Amino acid sequence: MAMRLTPVTRAKRFFELFNKQGDIVSETLTELSKSLLEGKSRHARLRDLEHACDDATHEIHNLVNNTFATPLDQGDILLLASSLDDIVDLGEETADKVDLYRVQSITDAAKEMGEYLAKAGIEVAAAVKHLESLAELQPHRDAIHKLENESDRMLRVAIGDLFSGDRDASELLKWKDIYDLLESTMDACEHAANVMDTIAIKNA
Repeated sequence: MAMRLTPVTRAKRFFELFNKQGDIVSETLTELSKSLLEGKSRHARLRDLEHACDDATHEIHNLVNNTFATPLDQGDILLLASSLDDIVDLGEETADKVDLYRVQSITDAAKEMGEYLAKAGIEVAAAVKHLESLAELQPHRDAIHKLENESDRMLRVAIGDLFSGDRDASELLKWKDIYDLLESTMDACEHAANVMDTIAIKNA
């Protein structure tokens, strides 16, 4: 027989699941960065993390559906859960594409963008841990915004270098796709930070 959760326990469970998602985000982006720096596949681990984040997301959805009074607006809860899950999905997809394309040599730009992502993942996880108290979110939001700007700058340089060199068409397409995925992953980090910022403002 399943144990019934009290309203207080249910409220805490939401934040426990968000913290779990945040930790998975951080580990996913750290693993992705390591794989790019080392030139070694970590896709199996990233796939496991993606499944774990999916499980947490599904539990949050089920908890929302079975909770009359949620600690935050139901729409905000679902949006944040989805936003965090998107980061992990994109990180896993990036690793999958690197494997699928059988990339032999990782570019310096990809390595640097991966390092930015690892730092952003740490900031996302830290911000999530402040969600229950709604305190000290802004420094993490600002750090993620700065990292997104740096990543965007690196993307522009990387794309310029890509098309100025003497690469064959298949290599151009591969790296354009990988760069776009890296940037989309960073954009997803900023989106999650924006969602948390909105939650903090609405509940101030």
